[in-house]
Amino acid sequence: VTVEDETVTAKIVVRAAAGTAAAADLAVPYGQSRLRADGTLVCGTRPDEWTLFAAVGRAAEVAASVNTEGFVNVIDITHGRAMMRVSGRKATALLAKVCNIDLADDMTPDGAVFSGSVAKVTCDLLRSDRAGEPSYLISCERSFGDYLFAALADACTEFGAILPVGLDIH
Repeated sequence: VTVEDETVTAKIVVRAAAGTAAAADLAVPYGQSRLRADGTLVCGTRPDEWTLFAAVGRAAEVAASVNTEGFVNVIDITHGRAMMRVSGRKATALLAKVCNIDLADDMTPDGAVFSGSVAKVTCDLLRSDRAGEPSYLISCERSFGDYLFAALADACTEFGAILPVGLDIH
């Protein structure tokens, strides 16, 4: 199992009423995700709400690309949310120890977007498999970031965790 810090990833929330150009352009249903040609990952995080993830430094560009005509809000939440990635053959088993969600493939397939409690922290999750192995992006309020990382790191010690340099369990 690998736990990686992805906090610096650009994160943009778009809230757009049905029928707006923004909603039509994003066109990802609630609970699903899609990778755009420009590398932006569009996630249907809630009804009429999308979270867009992009490379470091692209937040302003991604936010500016959203058509704001009509009832549309675009918010850069990059610095307000912590994010980590848990990957590997045993990633699902690790998360089962600390998560209240059924992570079976038929319930949360690759590309699924959902919210839940991870180590008692309200989080948004995206299953985004890598190289055929389960991988999950987990985002939470930044103030919970250190605690959540430590809880995940502690839970995965039995799986031979690979942790980022400089970050430890306690």
